[in-house]
Amino acid sequence: MKERYEGIDGLKAYAIIGIALMHILSNGNFGLTGFAFQKLIPSLTNLVFLFMMVSGFGMCCGYYQKFKEQKISVGEFYIKRYSKIWPYFALLCALDFVMSPSRSALYEVFANLTLCQGLLPNMNISVIGVSWTLAVIFVFYLLFPFFCFLLENKKRAWLAFICAVIYNFVCSTYFFDESHIADRVVVNFSARTNILYCAVYFIAGGLIYLYRKELAEFASKYKIIAGAVLLIATVAYFAIGGSTLTMLFFCVAALVYTLGCNRGGVLVNPVAKFLGGISFEIYLCHMVIYRVLEKLHLVQLFGSGLLAYIFTAIAVVCGSVVFSVCAKWFLNKIERFLKERVNNRRVNHV
Repeated sequence: MKERYEGIDGLKAYAIIGIALMHILSNGNFGLTGFAFQKLIPSLTNLVFLFMMVSGFGMCCGYYQKFKEQKISVGEFYIKRYSKIWPYFALLCALDFVMSPSRSALYEVFANLTLCQGLLPNMNISVIGVSWTLAVIFVFYLLFPFFCFLLENKKRAWLAFICAVIYNFVCSTYFFDESHIADRVVVNFSARTNILYCAVYFIAGGLIYLYRKELAEFASKYKIIAGAVLLIATVAYFAIGGSTLTMLFFCVAALVYTLGCNRGGVLVNPVAKFLGGISFEIYLCHMVIYRVLEKLHLVQLFGSGLLAYIFTAIAVVCGSVVFSVCAKWFLNKIERFLKERVNNRRVNHV
């Protein structure tokens, strides 16, 4: 049975809202200044790494023990991952292509539909551009059986984590420089689209899984201390800068604090649970909703100041929630219909 930590949905909900706020600010011409709009909200782009750590932790909760006890095959695991992600993502890719059709978009749609675009040497894809995160996470899914092997004992897991930290550093300082990637600025290369650069966050999530009971007990018993550590991590991020180490510190502190939240509060409530349950769907579609508002000239409906930003943010988040719920309902209907057709054919053949 999959282990359940109630606060995780809330953490994912706030993370996706933060990322949406960042994308809206960076894509719109709102002319806003001050710490919140020049430092705080732009920094929320790095919450994608929190998503990766939560993915590493969540996948372990759902499948690590099953792999160890051989209750699920690798094939079954891959089918579950594809069937969970592909239909919704395919629908979004089709909508994006219809809105901006071109030959290059067609190539990118093909790459997206394989869910293997994360294996490209430079995944600079504009069709559902935010899906680079999905691409990296799906490469992690492909490697998950090996990931389970790394977590079989804690010494090996810690060694893998240290190697991942070093890999992150050498990718940033050596392998991703101009001598290895020609015209890296021109081709818009981003280190965080590479699985080796991001591996440290997935492995950190796996390590937290190995110590989950002790960490959950500590965070629940000493919630004030866990909250203080999270606050220190947040301050350190802004004071020192958004390096891998400060981001790791923040993500670990946030996830550990969340493990101790099992009832009540801002992380555990019906709204947070609902939004957390569709957080990745909201993440994938929110920029499509923004582009629709843009084409309808609604982004600048209230000018280009604070009111325009607030209106656009509310419209994008609410629109993304409505689209995600309706799309999932529609796709579930199609899935049930197809299953009934297949079952009826089997009965008729018998």
